[in-house]
Amino acid sequence: MAISHAGSSSRVQAAPAGSNYRSAFAMVTTLFFVWGFLTSLNDILIPHLKAIFDLDYAKALLVQFAFFCSYAAFGFISGKIVEWIGYQRTMVLGLVTMGIGAIGFVPAANIPSFPLFLTALIVLAAGITALQVAANPYVTVLGPPQTASSRLNLTQAFNSLGTTIGPPLGGWLILKGADSVIDLKTMSPAAVHAYRLQQAATVKFPYMAITGALVILALAIAVYKFPRLDNTKEYRPTKAGQKGDSIWRYPHVVLGAVGIFTYVGAEVSIGSFLINYFNQPEIAGLTALAAAALVPFYWGGAMVGRFLGSAILQKVKTNHLLTLCAFVAMGLVTVSMLTTGHIAVWSILAVGFFNSIMFPSIFTLGIAEMGPLTGEASGLLVTAIVGGAVLPELQGILADKIGIHHAFIIPVVCYLFIAYYGWRGARIIQPKSSF
Repeated sequence: MAISHAGSSSRVQAAPAGSNYRSAFAMVTTLFFVWGFLTSLNDILIPHLKAIFDLDYAKALLVQFAFFCSYAAFGFISGKIVEWIGYQRTMVLGLVTMGIGAIGFVPAANIPSFPLFLTALIVLAAGITALQVAANPYVTVLGPPQTASSRLNLTQAFNSLGTTIGPPLGGWLILKGADSVIDLKTMSPAAVHAYRLQQAATVKFPYMAITGALVILALAIAVYKFPRLDNTKEYRPTKAGQKGDSIWRYPHVVLGAVGIFTYVGAEVSIGSFLINYFNQPEIAGLTALAAAALVPFYWGGAMVGRFLGSAILQKVKTNHLLTLCAFVAMGLVTVSMLTTGHIAVWSILAVGFFNSIMFPSIFTLGIAEMGPLTGEASGLLVTAIVGGAVLPELQGILADKIGIHHAFIIPVVCYLFIAYYGWRGARIIQPKSSF
């Protein structure tokens, strides 16, 4: 492979400003689109598997819970793998693991078995985790440090493109042959089994095609000659991330992980509750179908914001823009909580636009100047994506107690912390020699 190990002998430093790494950047950007597309298919799987296996909402949402918990289970391990085998090999390993998870949908549909579907999802998410741990920091070092956030925002924009395309395409491929909801309790065991086989079969072709695409992409990444990057120069005098050091001694890394946890938790919490929120009489009183038509404004806003943010971050400091966007997002959620009707609807949808630059900005700030520990720091930050499993559940519990309208206080608190991280928490502080 063209990239050496990311440990003590690795070369992981930002490339010189004059270097031309456009083809490598384009290759890695493809990976962002792929995992965004695959992640968004969960929104299609949840209602489909709910109907097939006659699940309640709590059980159906195990799809998201299992998927995002994989980040906690495999994120830190993936960071160690980056140190052992390097960025390029980790990308290949991630794609192969994703392919194994995707092909696992075939036997899950043949049985059919909900636990086996969850198992396949966990394997798929494990591969995505490895891919994120390798690809996110690699983009930040593939060019001058001062434009790292701009590059990561641009790649994340293509990730958002994947999340925008995934649901309608996945819905057409998976749900087009799905029957309307029927009462399985009135059917004989043999009829229930036949129904489940028929309905579960709709996932086979899409995930077999996905498996083939992942294998081809893994081969392309494996043979591509990525540029070597040197980790021995251009770090500031703080000497952060020296060999044998610990990432836990760097507040900007640890607080960055909390920032990722709160950001993903807030983003997923808002997105998961939009349809039910718009269904409330005092908010919009829309049907589920009509409410669903508004959801793309939330996710599409993030895509537009990331393309714009990539350009803005060429001129504006990352922590300044992050702080501004977090305060605006917090304000918009608060406005939605305190109002009704169109104002409540469009203020919460507008949050998506200001969410846009948060993940790549927090990630860039969180791994800044970590040198040989970049892979390990990346692993910690990707592990923190488990916030997407934890905080929506907490918001659901709160919604049951005080109502969905005011349960959005959880994202408000999340954005407040993110604003603090951009304002103060992202500063790189050289730790003392001993605790």
